[in-house]
Amino acid sequence: MGPSSLPVVRLKPKADARRLRRGHPWVFADELVTDRRTRALAPGSLAVLEDAERRALGVAAVNPLSRIVGRLLDPDPGAGIDRAWFAARLRRAAAHRARLYDTPYYRLVHAEADGLPGVVIDRFGEVAVVQPNAAWADRLLAPLVEALVEVSGAETVVMNGTGRARSLEGLEESRAVLRGALPEAPLAVPMNGATYLADLAGGQKTGLFFDQRENHAFAARLARGARVLDVFSHVGGFALAALAGGAAEALAVDASAPALTLAAEGAALTGVAARFETRQGDAFEVMAALAGEGRRFDLVICDPPAFAPSKPALEAGLRAYEKAARLAAALVEAGGYLVLCSCSHAATPEKFRAACLRGIGRAGRRGQLIQTGAAGPDHPVLPQLAESGYLKALVFRL
Repeated sequence: MGPSSLPVVRLKPKADARRLRRGHPWVFADELVTDRRTRALAPGSLAVLEDAERRALGVAAVNPLSRIVGRLLDPDPGAGIDRAWFAARLRRAAAHRARLYDTPYYRLVHAEADGLPGVVIDRFGEVAVVQPNAAWADRLLAPLVEALVEVSGAETVVMNGTGRARSLEGLEESRAVLRGALPEAPLAVPMNGATYLADLAGGQKTGLFFDQRENHAFAARLARGARVLDVFSHVGGFALAALAGGAAEALAVDASAPALTLAAEGAALTGVAARFETRQGDAFEVMAALAGEGRRFDLVICDPPAFAPSKPALEAGLRAYEKAARLAAALVEAGGYLVLCSCSHAATPEKFRAACLRGIGRAGRRGQLIQTGAAGPDHPVLPQLAESGYLKALVFRL
């Protein structure tokens, strides 16, 4: 659809148009005039967004089914959202990653921060995994994929359309190979001296978490000669980086047996299998059991899934982070290190830190905060959108 044929949607008089002009990309449902014509727009439709005085703010994607009813795509109301437009955004994103990494394993597109709201693309060499987590991206997936192949040279493009974000947009879950052929075996990904195995077909998110790369590296510096416990390890996470960095031994804990199988295979490929063990089960129960066994570790990492993915879940999520901190702190040897992480959008850094400190205190421990980490530079933050800076990593010496 060309810009001249786009419908027009308009902000309510009390909506803050200045916020959008300054770079915030979202319009909430209570900010938009939702008359019969607007409500009739199909989810993901493109429209020209105007303020209450009928001044154009740009081209927006509209989804009447979502709390985020509008996503501003381009401040130019005449912009055509086509293959060339996607290619320009992707080239800019790729140029940044090319300066960061000498291997083709990274997050290529980090949604709003890379000018593609709701779109996540991770690159695994010749394979690209796309998460179209907004209705507009689902609707324009074909030109997006064409531009992705053009810019990245990817031979295989996989769509992983699963997760909470899609359900909030009214989208069904879907996985598909859009170009090429999916590798039959999990893909080996080198990172921080370790080899990880990514299940691109059935794994969590895009198959591997690139966002913790720098935090893995920092923890590995603390792990030389250490006994390491990696809770919520997924496919090896912190444990394999620690072993590659010289840890004496590492125990990986996760509820997913398939993830731990990939972690063990990654340990073998890294050449550290003799120093690596796994334990499958509920993380809280396993930590309590380890304490009962008298186990202690020089470095304990707790990197759970999002306990507070939304504001309604915040209080329960903070209690879960406090509990995780309490159980994990009890397993740290005196003078050892504790790494606590959160990927919850709703938990601000201040609230997460407070929950961690409550848990550490309830374990009867005290400590120094020696490092505060975030996602790596291939996960840029859009300063106007706090939600784009979701990852928090706190490193304590107890």
